[in-house]
Amino acid sequence: MWGGRFASGPDAIMEEINVSIDFDRRLYRQDIAASKAHAKMLAKQGIISAKDAKSIGQGLDAILAEIEAGKFTFQRALEDIHMNVENRLSDMIGPAAGRLHTARSRNDQVATDFRLWVRDSIDALDTAFAAYQLALAEQALVYADTVMPGFTHLQTAQPVTFGHHLLAYVEMAARDRGRFKDARKRLNESPLGAAALAGTSFPLDRDMTAKALGFDAPMANSLDAVSDRDFVLETLAAASIAAMHLSRFAEELVIWTSPLSGLVKLSDKFTTGSSIMPQKRNPDAAELVRAKTGRIVGALLGLLMVMKGLPLAYQKDMQEDKEGAMDALGALALALAAMTGMARDLVPDADRMKAMAGSGYSTATDLADWLVRTLAMPFRQAHHVTGRIVKAAEAAGVPLERLPLDVMQKVEPKITKDVFKVLSVEDSVRSRTSFGGTAPANVRREARKWLQRLAKQKPAKQKK
Repeated sequence: MWGGRFASGPDAIMEEINVSIDFDRRLYRQDIAASKAHAKMLAKQGIISAKDAKSIGQGLDAILAEIEAGKFTFQRALEDIHMNVENRLSDMIGPAAGRLHTARSRNDQVATDFRLWVRDSIDALDTAFAAYQLALAEQALVYADTVMPGFTHLQTAQPVTFGHHLLAYVEMAARDRGRFKDARKRLNESPLGAAALAGTSFPLDRDMTAKALGFDAPMANSLDAVSDRDFVLETLAAASIAAMHLSRFAEELVIWTSPLSGLVKLSDKFTTGSSIMPQKRNPDAAELVRAKTGRIVGALLGLLMVMKGLPLAYQKDMQEDKEGAMDALGALALALAAMTGMARDLVPDADRMKAMAGSGYSTATDLADWLVRTLAMPFRQAHHVTGRIVKAAEAAGVPLERLPLDVMQKVEPKITKDVFKVLSVEDSVRSRTSFGGTAPANVRREARKWLQRLAKQKPAKQKK
């Protein structure tokens, strides 16, 4: 490849550390699309002939067909996807292929290809997130009235509804989609035409190639265009936060499906057995989603370390931008698909959820609120009174709703029998009607809003 300057080929170790075709072959569609746009622009500007541009375009289409048919032979000696495509183009159309690289460098070529690939990945993830939200919102509507324990510190706190709990993850996913949308907007500028680092003396029309590739505009600084990978970092940051959200839900599925809690069941579709214990049903899909978060966050941290000390402009270190990012975004897509499947598959044990929702005196706050509303008691005093009543119920070994009225009145004489209207878990969740609260009516309303919104939404993409 470097015959004009180098008298011999690289050492085997040099070739091994330098080669990237094993992973950057995934950029073939983007590489061919960018090359076609570049060739058309060169012809329009009179830099190459229309005849050569036509031959280049036809040859690139033929190469695309070969790759997608599995008939293309990738050569590691040619290092990367760019040289593999160019070499095959030369075999097909002869010397005209050499004109394709006029006024560009592999530096702006790879930056363009990878921006296109990341953009395509974001668009695919947005569609996957919408499917995940849809699965959760549909289940939330079904289980809008199903009472479950709400937790803080993994201790029973207050009753909530299962639908409300699921909608929390719908909201998280909406913010995740927003972060990816923001990242997409910022990455959508074209490096093509920046050449190696300084631009070029050829009269390029960079607006033409940017428009052809669906970019909003060409990047304004040639050094910046070839030397930064913040678009990858921002996308990986969004992916890391999204993976963390998926991991939290996956962790809850692991806890909920344990016989120790038994709140939810997953079918054979998303569980596995044991090689030695025939009775086991393991939530392996959820556990693997939880684990993939490490790979995704690791890709972000790895690329931050690659980039942190690099002077302008391009450095070969930046070849390390792709493998980790491709793995991370692939892992996120798989985790999303698995969580969507589990969201559709899960079945709550409503009776057990209700029983556990009432454990631990979870309606104590409802009692305190009743004292404030009905007896005009300051909340701090109501909190103290409620604590003494809970202590009495605990000593008697009964839940609050079964504690005799006279026992309560020994603590606070003004308490009436009306207090029992707020002490059941059903009454508790029905009362939480404030905006964002867990009341079944709220949950049904919010679930329907999400279902309508998702039906109208289109994936975040959009200019191609």
